[in-house]
Amino acid sequence: MLAVTNAEVHPAAEAVIRDGTVLIEDGEIRAVGSGVQVPPGAEVIDAGGCPVTPGLVEPHAHVGMISAGFGFGDSDVNETTDPVTSHVRAIDGLNPQDEGFSDFALGGITTALVLPGSANVLGGTGVIIKTRRAKVVDDLVLRENGGMKAALGENPKNAHGKQNERAPKTRMGSAAIMREWLRRAAEYADNRADDGDDAKYDARLEALIPVVRGRIPLRIHAHRADDIVTATRIAGEFDLDYTIEHTTQGKKIAGLLAREGVSCAVGPCMSSESKVELEGVGYDTPAALEGAGARYCLTTDHPVVRGLYLHMLAGVLSAHGVPADAALRSVTLSAAEHIGLGDRLGSLEAGKDADVVIWNGDPLDGRSRPEAVIIEGEVTYEAPDL
Repeated sequence: MLAVTNAEVHPAAEAVIRDGTVLIEDGEIRAVGSGVQVPPGAEVIDAGGCPVTPGLVEPHAHVGMISAGFGFGDSDVNETTDPVTSHVRAIDGLNPQDEGFSDFALGGITTALVLPGSANVLGGTGVIIKTRRAKVVDDLVLRENGGMKAALGENPKNAHGKQNERAPKTRMGSAAIMREWLRRAAEYADNRADDGDDAKYDARLEALIPVVRGRIPLRIHAHRADDIVTATRIAGEFDLDYTIEHTTQGKKIAGLLAREGVSCAVGPCMSSESKVELEGVGYDTPAALEGAGARYCLTTDHPVVRGLYLHMLAGVLSAHGVPADAALRSVTLSAAEHIGLGDRLGSLEAGKDADVVIWNGDPLDGRSRPEAVIIEGEVTYEAPDL
């Protein structure tokens, strides 16, 4: 048993607890509060009055799939041989020894959804992992199928229409391909249920069955407002569970997103305007979504922005009118809900995974850093003495 005591506890789901204790046993949180009794024999970490938060959740990352500085030889994020590669899986291209995991430790990130890239209209399934160090990626897996990556906008056009002179060359083409394959998958699923004929097996359609049956979300990369609206239109046509990924111009349609009730991963808000659809990238969108009552969380899109800056992205929200508690939720509980694990992650509550970060200062202050990171009750990182 482990107890983090003398802490300024930020549960994310409730008000701050002064002089609080987080009691951990068998990888789960057993109790949180100011009057928690520590059993005899428990290991104690005295937080010294410092802030303690849930482990941060990165809802959209490519850690382990793109290693900084290595170029094509160590980039396994986009299988650009076809605009539909729904059968590929992020877990098969994820290197758990990527140095990006060090960034996540330095940033207090304990869970991440790792997705294929956005070159294809349907790009493959993501994997949800805990971010402790491991030699075997399977030892990190929390959920092997974290959703099907999809993409609208510039990226599929550039990867296929521009480079290879094949569809999609236009936004119309991307939408048409998405509809075609979702319809084919629905018909394929019905036929498989009727006759179970393995001779008709199609790997790409097989991978899409959980999407069209509503068992996993379609995670749709969309920056521009019109692309976001197209995503909502197609999702409505097929009655899909879905999320919007990046949502750069969501500020223009915040009311629509609130009415849709769709969860939006926003960001990275600190990146450059490296392509047309990133015009105006910044913090206006999360602030607008907050004001409209829409569901959102923040992403670094690591390594586009390094994961160690995730808490800083949340901190800047307060300069744009977002309350501090909402800013913290944007990288904890809201992000956990975005990846479908809000019942298990993202807040310090009894029964949830014991993913805990002890900070040396306000976690929303860019000058702060984790003093210790705990994943499922195990101390996985301790800050060196400076």
